[in-house]
Amino acid sequence: MLHLAPKLQPRPRGCVFFLGAGKPMACRTNPYSFLPPASSFVPNSGGVQLTVSDAELSARGFTARRTAEGLDVAALNEVFARVGFPRRQEARLRRALAHSEVAWVASAATGRPLAFARAAGDGVFNAVVWDVVVEPSCQGLGLGRAVMERLVAGLRLKGVGNIVLYAEPRVVGFYRPLGFAMDPDGIRGMAYYKSRQQNQTTNTTSE
Repeated sequence: MLHLAPKLQPRPRGCVFFLGAGKPMACRTNPYSFLPPASSFVPNSGGVQLTVSDAELSARGFTARRTAEGLDVAALNEVFARVGFPRRQEARLRRALAHSEVAWVASAATGRPLAFARAAGDGVFNAVVWDVVVEPSCQGLGLGRAVMERLVAGLRLKGVGNIVLYAEPRVVGFYRPLGFAMDPDGIRGMAYYKSRQQNQTTNTTSE
């Protein structure tokens, strides 16, 4: 999962993962070497295998969604809080969703979000994945993988070739099977965030 620091300021920690980073995907020898043969791909999935189809999710009482339409922001905030993320101001969260590629899984009975992920970027070349969460009572059911596969598939269909995310060390194993790798081709990820910049400014001023 991603980790956000208090006061709603993004503060990436842990490992930086890349999918298709560093080179255009057409230049990579086999960008989908981590996936099964093309014959097992689900149509319109951007070349990404969906481990569980929408129909299978539906049979288990879940609904897969690929836009923010119908998403209960207050209920999503509750999931954020239960996994240790900060609650967001709802108006700001709605603005973020409006500028994001979104995938989520809801309870078919209630419509409440149970798993969620979003990506922000230019919609053409680059994207960064944020806010990957699964309702604690539903963890271990494959819902996190389901939303990530659909999120990546949506980005791939738009031609986005460089997808990045931040992951804490304890969840590294979750992202590797999805095709993400740490520091491919010697690339090193760096993050700029407000609190560190403020500390540096304070230290410089006091010297």
